Amino acid sequence: MYLIITRSYPPEIGGMQNLMSGLANELSKNYMIKVFADHHENYKSFDEKVSFSIERVGGFKILRKYRKAQLINEFIKENKVKGLIADHWKSLELIKTNKKKICLIHGKEINHEKGTSLNKRVLNVLDKVQIVVANSQYTKTLAIKCGVNESKIIVINPGVDLVQELDKKMMEKVEILLKHNSPRLITVSRFDKRKNHEKVIMALRNLKQIYPSIIYICIGYGDEEQNIKKLVEELDLKEQVMFFKDISNELKNSLLAKSNIFVMPSIIYKKSVEGFGIAYVEAAQYGVPSIGGVDGGAADAIEHQKTGLICDGNNFDEIYSSINSMLENNKYLEYGKAAKEKSIKFKWNKIIEEYKKILK
Repeated sequence: MYLIITRSYPPEIGGMQNLMSGLANELSKNYMIKVFADHHENYKSFDEKVSFSIERVGGFKILRKYRKAQLINEFIKENKVKGLIADHWKSLELIKTNKKKICLIHGKEINHEKGTSLNKRVLNVLDKVQIVVANSQYTKTLAIKCGVNESKIIVINPGVDLVQELDKKMMEKVEILLKHNSPRLITVSRFDKRKNHEKVIMALRNLKQIYPSIIYICIGYGDEEQNIKKLVEELDLKEQVMFFKDISNELKNSLLAKSNIFVMPSIIYKKSVEGFGIAYVEAAQYGVPSIGGVDGGAADAIEHQKTGLICDGNNFDEIYSSINSMLENNKYLEYGKAAKEKSIKFKWNKIIEEYKKILK
């Protein structure tokens, strides 16, 4: 039996949640597994649908960590456990076992200056782990820079599920919703500084002069939501920008499929960095190419000038010219076709083979 220990798990929404759920689902096809996950208000209906055991741990966050570790430590003593896979170094900090430990790393959570108390805590945990799984080459390089033992690190990109067949009626509804405007840009992400919505919106003001019917679809929520909406008003772009949040996967995927370019030229903001960017791959599955940032691990998901473009997210002119060059002569169609073909390598049935190798 293998244990999956995670702080992020569906029905809570997010990239990490999808990653851990996808990993658990695929591993359960070949191994006996048990998941220890944090409590979520609507967890019962979700947990009933899976074929493996999920134990939820609730309570105040500061106490939950200790209670969860105690439950896991007791379970290991009483059961035949071959190994543990954790979503985050903090998930292993209080686990006491000599069993094989695998820890996933993503970027932001390990990005602490060498010698700081947080860096020491990270290294203390990862020094006791047998394998560290980085989500990209960028994250591997960052981990080495932060002091993680290079010989322990392997790169396995996050996997994606097979795309759902889109409902015709939903696609028609989306077309009406978008008022047949084009070209169409889209971003699916949290509204935070790192995702760089502001510069895309500023570029949109200039692009509007060339493409009067251009539209930018923003799906998500977050701390920067009000600031972004305020900027849209100030630049008189309310007709060009559409905001969506708390929408169904079906609507989100239909909006993606009806878009021309996925735009997320991420930057490094304080300690926050885009370790990989699963959203680029999700867009690629629908034949939508991406524009990503040079900072972070986007280059693992986007092949520059093949499946999209990598630009400097701190440089407004580069963002503008990248979008414009993909729209000119419908270049996005060529990139989109290649992106769809390349997205196959990120399917979970391919990615899981890499995990099987390290579980042997």
